[in-house]
Amino acid sequence: MSALGRVVRAGVARRRVQTLVMTLTTMMAVAASVLSAGLIVASSAPFDDAFSRQRGAHLTAWFDGRDVPPARLAATARVSGVSASTGPYRVLSLAPRIASGGPGVTAPPITVAGRDAPGGPIDAVGLVEGRWATAPGEIVLSPDALPVRVGDRLSFPDARGGPTLTVVGRARSAGRSADAWTSPAQLRTLGAAGAAPAYQMLYRFADASTGARLAAHRAAIAAAVPPGSLTGAESYLTIKLAAERESGVYVPFVVAFGVLGLFMSVLTIGVVVNGAVGAATRRIGVLKSLGFTPAQVVRAYVVQALAPALAGAALGVALGNLLAIPAMRRQGDAFGTGAQTIPLWIDLAVPAAALVAVAVTALVPASRAGRLRAAEAIVDGRAPRPGRGRGIQRMVGRPVLPCPISMGLAAPFARPARSAAMGATVAFGMVAVTFTTGLVLSFGDVQDGLNRRSPGAVVVHTVTPPSQGSSGAPRVADAAAVARTIDAQPGTRRHFRTSGTEVRVAGLADAVDLVAYEGDSAWGSYQMITGSWFRAPGEAVAPSGFLEATGTRTGDTITLANGDRQVRIRLVGETFDLRDGGMVILTDAASVAGLGARFDPPSVRFHIDLMPGTGPGPYLTELNRALTPLGAGGRPNTAETSSTVTAMNALAGSLTVLLVAVAALGVLNTVVLDTRERVHDLGVLKALGMSPRQTVAMVVTTAAAIGLVAGAIGVPVGMMLHEAVMPLVGDAAGTRIPEAYMAVYQGPVLAVLLVGGAALATAGALLPATWAARVRTATALRTE
Repeated sequence: MSALGRVVRAGVARRRVQTLVMTLTTMMAVAASVLSAGLIVASSAPFDDAFSRQRGAHLTAWFDGRDVPPARLAATARVSGVSASTGPYRVLSLAPRIASGGPGVTAPPITVAGRDAPGGPIDAVGLVEGRWATAPGEIVLSPDALPVRVGDRLSFPDARGGPTLTVVGRARSAGRSADAWTSPAQLRTLGAAGAAPAYQMLYRFADASTGARLAAHRAAIAAAVPPGSLTGAESYLTIKLAAERESGVYVPFVVAFGVLGLFMSVLTIGVVVNGAVGAATRRIGVLKSLGFTPAQVVRAYVVQALAPALAGAALGVALGNLLAIPAMRRQGDAFGTGAQTIPLWIDLAVPAAALVAVAVTALVPASRAGRLRAAEAIVDGRAPRPGRGRGIQRMVGRPVLPCPISMGLAAPFARPARSAAMGATVAFGMVAVTFTTGLVLSFGDVQDGLNRRSPGAVVVHTVTPPSQGSSGAPRVADAAAVARTIDAQPGTRRHFRTSGTEVRVAGLADAVDLVAYEGDSAWGSYQMITGSWFRAPGEAVAPSGFLEATGTRTGDTITLANGDRQVRIRLVGETFDLRDGGMVILTDAASVAGLGARFDPPSVRFHIDLMPGTGPGPYLTELNRALTPLGAGGRPNTAETSSTVTAMNALAGSLTVLLVAVAALGVLNTVVLDTRERVHDLGVLKALGMSPRQTVAMVVTTAAAIGLVAGAIGVPVGMMLHEAVMPLVGDAAGTRIPEAYMAVYQGPVLAVLLVGGAALATAGALLPATWAARVRTATALRTE
């Protein structure tokens, strides 16, 4: 082994703690960068990526099996322009019944397709959880179709024999060709006797770049089958537009976290490597005095920094990919595209970039020290010059501060550049913590705002489905009788009724939803963005989507129409509501009485607020006993939890933990360097009577002081990042964000965040502080 190699090996082995810290820091930084870059790439075009992986269908077509046999449908694969096809698959539209801790709840109809396997040349359905349905009594469900888990059971009262199927898996189709899948044999048993079979064909085309080209392909397919047998078709461009609108809600915050993680990783690597090489200046002087040339010294210390960094980078890639499994699954749940993996080029590019950053960062201080004369390097590499920090120490020592505290407060000024670097690392960590805290609080408010669609502790429906196996029609209760029954029920505090219908709005081509309220609804109002909730007939509120589509704002008047009847109504408020793209109007029933609109019976609901101390369970038992003869029924109004919001909160939390760990390692490395350099001074202080506890207090005070200042910088930056990202999230969702959902940093939260920097720095400093306290006085005094 050459002399240079022995120097490198000795340096790595001699500074075992520093080598370990550098390895861990590089590992965490590379892991954070791999994960951050992977999330950014996955969020750049989530639908396109999923569609490409699954070879999604450009056109999903449905056919009437009475008019065209399966063999002729398969022959449409030879139509001009078709590059690939699959099918025909038999499909059914069925309304499943879900058991939810009480009486069954019938869900809206879902499309069930019969497929032997999830793969295929087109629309390779991606399994999210569980396995494919292969045996009788099994079904696979899309996570977007119903809120069920693997192992749950669904009954189908409208199917032949009312069978019950077990959910054995969850899967996604990028082209959303179906909501559920089962085996072809099982699907044949679900169809009603004598019912006409329906089939599905999936096509890909050589040119599907525009809607016009897809329309031409659809016309060609329709011409290849009997007239009228093509009952419907859906273009992937329509699905792509809807998917990108949904995923766009989460892209801004994912990108913000990704960029933050990349910047913080580079900064931390720079701080650690620069500090490690800078701390070796004295040893560089010794090597030069032994005859090593400046180029050899520089090369030795660059390689010495690269050795642990190389090990850390390899471990970081493995850790990053491991962490990516749950993170990508959560992001896939949010984007509705299924889980992805880290691209190979990221696994190669990130560690390469990290090693280049280590080499460049190490090269700067090593070159500077290499140019010094041997005597200068030896002197410069010792502990800081005596004058540094003395003035600050005298200033903080004047009050009645214990000596260890005053010395700890003055220590950052002895190495200002190193202290600033450590402060920057902590500041970035606090930016991440503050940003995540704001997101979690804001998303919690958003979830609460969405739940305001259905306020109250109890909800009563006036339509009850027929009993299972019965062919009778649903029962529709008299709303007035239901209202009287609710009023007479002990424990009722207040209630109001909502009904739904569709109306025309002057200036819009399509009808919009109308929700009419009867009773005092102020206690169950939506969160307002501007204006106020309606208070009198002739007033209405609407979401941001409606205002944007109609070009109106709070205070304007709109005209509603139903046939030849019209009413004018004034918009007094802008509500936070995302349903149907915000195309909904909410008003008092008296405001639209002149329209003569027919309200949909299933939409009629009573929202009930209970007296304090009244339990929903006993209240519902008595209420349902009285409502059953009327044909109505009540249920607890449990708050819905968005799986997407949950996924985003979990993803933000995971990324924040990773970034905080990187910041803590940066602090750990800096404090290790400081204590190593000051070990002789620590020995002197111990000889003068400083106890181990006082030593820990002094070291921790230094880190906490830097962390406190860093927190004061990082917290406002995190708040500004939150302030910038949340409106982008709202824009992607087609709504403005209420000011109340933005102003989440209240007094207690802000106070905790402001001391969070000190807590983070203290956590990183505790281990080296404990080591400094345990060093024996004689050992410390012999160290130079």
